[in-house]
Amino acid sequence: MTRSKFEWLARAGYSARGIVFLLVAALAVFSSFGGGKADTKSALDAVLEQPFGRVWLGLIGLGLFGFVAWRLAQSIANADNHDHSVKSYLIRAALLGSAVAYMGLAIYAFQHALGFGSGGDGGEKGLAAWAMSQPFGRFLAGAIGLGFVVGGVVTALKGITRRFERYLTLGQSRPLLLVCVYGLVSRGVVFVIVGVFFCYAAFTVDSGQAGSISDALTFVRQLPFGAVLYLVVAIGLAAFGIYNLVEARYRTVSTPKLSQVRSELPLSRN
Repeated sequence: MTRSKFEWLARAGYSARGIVFLLVAALAVFSSFGGGKADTKSALDAVLEQPFGRVWLGLIGLGLFGFVAWRLAQSIANADNHDHSVKSYLIRAALLGSAVAYMGLAIYAFQHALGFGSGGDGGEKGLAAWAMSQPFGRFLAGAIGLGFVVGGVVTALKGITRRFERYLTLGQSRPLLLVCVYGLVSRGVVFVIVGVFFCYAAFTVDSGQAGSISDALTFVRQLPFGAVLYLVVAIGLAAFGIYNLVEARYRTVSTPKLSQVRSELPLSRN
């Protein structure tokens, strides 16, 4: 694949993820008044209800598949040129987990765009149910929950330390930088809460205790000053959506070469 085509895939992927989180934020704000759920799959369902909804949902699905391809390039082919430290391998493992998660979301989008999407329990609860049905499922579910917690902390720190600037060419655009920091911290907080729910589901051996973004926002709303905190986090998810659109425009995208992919495979070092 040529550089231009691969770069287009990555940028389309960031755009699709940005749109999804802007919709999630909108659902979060409106659900605080009229009820409903504010999570990624509900956001896609909302697209389906609009004029030409199947077309838009199919385009978002295509974009999400582009994002999956980019995440695989980052994790397996080391497109961002991480070193071979333990920290770097953990980052790449998290990126691989992100690829798996967004693959599920992309498939969900295509299923519903084509009209054969099924109901049933999906999202985090569905993932928890699948994990617990496996051998040593309780421990697998707990490990996934810890992955959410670690991923949330890393995401928040990525914003606080402004490490994301390493891959962005924003110049001196301070407003955009602040939006990116706000979005990453908010997304990290939600990730941590979802991870805690997941760990609790593993502890109780009850996949129903796993929580989605919507459940995390509900938890925030039940805290002291919950209405204010809820709005802060909901707007933060919108900021995370904008951060993805910023990445779609300004992110440095490196196309991995075949030789680079081979060098990253363990068998190639024997």
